[in-house]
Amino acid sequence: MSAAVTVKPGVLYFPGYFDDAKQAALIREIDNNANELGWFQPVMPRWGTPFSVRMMNFGTLGWVSDKSGYRYQAMHPENGRPWPPIPAILLDLWRTKLRCSDTKQGRSDTLEGRYDKNSSRHCEPEACLVNYYGPKAKMGLHQDRDEEDMTAPVMSVSLGDTALFRIGTDDRNGPTQSLKLHSGDVLIFGGPARLAFHGIDRIYPGTSRLLPEGGRINLTLRRVTRPTA
Repeated sequence: MSAAVTVKPGVLYFPGYFDDAKQAALIREIDNNANELGWFQPVMPRWGTPFSVRMMNFGTLGWVSDKSGYRYQAMHPENGRPWPPIPAILLDLWRTKLRCSDTKQGRSDTLEGRYDKNSSRHCEPEACLVNYYGPKAKMGLHQDRDEEDMTAPVMSVSLGDTALFRIGTDDRNGPTQSLKLHSGDVLIFGGPARLAFHGIDRIYPGTSRLLPEGGRINLTLRRVTRPTA
């Protein structure tokens, strides 16, 4: 496991955080979810243009997009079934790398969420969006701003083929920088980078053998609601 790399203020990169065994364990969890609930095809609000990625979720809430807008909801948009719990491997990652206000200060490889003064349980992620990128899929620059509490950092886990990730500022037209994300990498952004525009410019097919069909999976963990006291 490598040390954290500060990409820019508020953005931490952990190359190769998950070893092959844990990556395979996460894929099994995802496959079980897909077999049980199935992927869904999100579309853009109003116009109904399909995204180039397929999606599903873990957690008490899941992010969806359809003609009525972007939102979080507790059930699959096509079959109405609840999302399965967030895998323990990901919860352990969140608890390790995102400290709450009652935990030890001063570590360079954590980002403080500043959620709650009394209990770290209130800092738990509620949603884990799963995106599948085929060889030609991409994701345009966007902000994660459908959450109630913008103090909560966003955590991203890459599995499968390498992707070219781009992140900028809170201005869509601001300067950007690019970073190749490999299978097992973890990226966290919060604080001054919480509302930075970001996206995936391209996938590099054949750079990983983790997924039999190829492609890339990205898992994005978020806290959605404001923690209660």
